[in-house]
Amino acid sequence: MDSQTGFIRRPPRRVGGPFPRPSWALNASTSPPPNLDVTNTRTIVITSGKGGVGKTTTTANIGMSIARLGYRVALIDADIGLRNLDLLLGLENRILYTAMEVLDGQCRLDQALIRDKRWKNLAILSISKNRQRYNITRKNMTMLIDSIRKRGYQYILIDCPAGIDVGFVNAIAPAEEAVIVATPEITAIRDADRVAGLLEANGIFNVKLLVNRVRPDMIKKNDMMSVRDVQEMLGVPLLGAIPEDPNVIISTNRGEPLVLKKKLTLSGIAFENSARRLIGKQDYLIDLTSPYKGVVQRVQEFFLGSDLEAL
Repeated sequence: MDSQTGFIRRPPRRVGGPFPRPSWALNASTSPPPNLDVTNTRTIVITSGKGGVGKTTTTANIGMSIARLGYRVALIDADIGLRNLDLLLGLENRILYTAMEVLDGQCRLDQALIRDKRWKNLAILSISKNRQRYNITRKNMTMLIDSIRKRGYQYILIDCPAGIDVGFVNAIAPAEEAVIVATPEITAIRDADRVAGLLEANGIFNVKLLVNRVRPDMIKKNDMMSVRDVQEMLGVPLLGAIPEDPNVIISTNRGEPLVLKKKLTLSGIAFENSARRLIGKQDYLIDLTSPYKGVVQRVQEFFLGSDLEAL
C-alpha cells in the first residue's frame, strides 16, 4: 500500500500483444483492398472515467499520428450530446450526418464518415449531434463498428464518454483493447482503477495506461505523483506519458492536433511516440532532424534519462 495515497499497488494486469502490420499499410487510398481481412482491424476504446483528463485530445492526436504513418484510421466520437472530437480536428463545419441518422436510415454510413482533408486515410464519425440526448445501444454500436471494419479501416479509436454509466458500457461493447487516460491526481487514479476493473469485467484485457499533464517540476518537489507511481498503483502497462503543455489550448482552438505542428513540442513528440508504441513500435523516441535535436534530448531526459527514477 502506498503510504501517501492509501492505494494498493496493483500487480500487472493481463494484456495481449499488437496485431502485425499489414503489407498494404502504407497505401492511404480511400478504398480497401479486395482481399482485406477485417479480423486485423484493431478497435481501441480511449477512456478515463473522470472527465477533463485529456481523453479527446489523446484520441485526436494518437489517431492523427497513426494516420500519418500510413494506416487507415476511423475515430468515433461516442459522447452522446456533448461531442468535441470534431472541434479538435477542425471538422465541426463538415458534420452533416451522425450515426443516429445512419441508424434511422436517413443517410448512408459513407455520408456520416467525414474524411480529413489533410490526411484522407483518417475519418471521423460522430454518434450524435449536440442537441441529441438519447442513447445508442450496445447492439447499435457493435453494428456500426462492424460496418466500419468492412470498409477497410485498420484502426478504430472510440472516444468514450466520461463516467461509467450506460454511455460507457455501450461505447466499450465493440472494443477489444483500451487505453486509459489518467492524470497524476488521486481522483483521476481512483476513477481509472474503477474503469480498469470494469473493462476486465467486460472481457477487455488488453489495456494500456497513458498518463497526461505530467509536470516534472512538481514531481521533483513531491507535489505530484510520478508516472511510475501512477502505473504501479493501477497495475496497467504504460503506453506513454504526456507533459503539461499550454499549446494544447492553442491547438484545440485552431482545430489542429499538436502532432501536425511543423515544430513539435514535447507533448506532440510524446503523443507521436505513444501512437508508435500502440501500433507495435517499441521505442519512445522518433528520429528527428538536427533542428529538433535539443527537443529530442529533452524528451530522452524526461522519459529515459537520469531522472527516470524521480518520474
